[in-house]
Amino acid sequence: MKANASDPVKRKLYERKLRDLHEELVELQEWTKHAGGKVCIVFEGRDGAGKGGAIKAITERVSPRVFRVVALPPPTERERSQMYVQRYLPHLPAAGEIVIFDRSWYNRAGVERVMGFCTEEQAKGFLQSVSGVEKAIVDSGTILLKYWLEVGQEEQTRRMQERITDPRKIWKLSPMDLKAYSRWYDYSRARDEMFRASDTAWAPWYAVHSDDKRAARLNIISHILSSVPYDAPRRDKIKLPKRQKPDGYDDVDFARNWIG
Repeated sequence: MKANASDPVKRKLYERKLRDLHEELVELQEWTKHAGGKVCIVFEGRDGAGKGGAIKAITERVSPRVFRVVALPPPTERERSQMYVQRYLPHLPAAGEIVIFDRSWYNRAGVERVMGFCTEEQAKGFLQSVSGVEKAIVDSGTILLKYWLEVGQEEQTRRMQERITDPRKIWKLSPMDLKAYSRWYDYSRARDEMFRASDTAWAPWYAVHSDDKRAARLNIISHILSSVPYDAPRRDKIKLPKRQKPDGYDDVDFARNWIG
């Protein structure tokens, strides 16, 4: 589905298509559980590009025991002394899991590099080694999908202004977001170099225009479903059993306090 800022996806169409995709995500979930599949999905992109909304659209109708979202806090002192990708490795999927990284090891190529939290030598070292790490992940039987959400300057500004003025969204805005907002072209250069270093045959990047959030979400979910070779497991017909008889139980008013 094309994302066109002048012709955004209407809500009713979006909700209808999203419902159909949610049914397919449940089928993917059941296949993952029964077949022991391993799927790792990485979300990166500019601030305000809609990563959180896309992840919510994917996960709102599936089991968190299968679809696990990982959003790591800043590293501890101990983690800073480790090999950079080491703290991410324990969160990779085991058999029967789909893990979604809300930002990932690519922090080093983007946020950390642009905002000065790592040296240029560290950033370049990461870019030289990351494709090898991802080759090992894929060779272990994990399906690795990497999405970059790209939002235009005007739409990013509109969304940032919303975070300032809408009390429901103020929690989304941090001092770091404001600094990052001012460095659009530094992020563009970092993104371009990241793509050149890590867009490989075994772990390609997929870029998504996200000015139209609804179209972006539908496109991402459709792509995930088309990228995993799943078959919906056969379901037995289910019939509710009869409830037991009360056997003298008297349903009394068991709670003192009721709401509603």
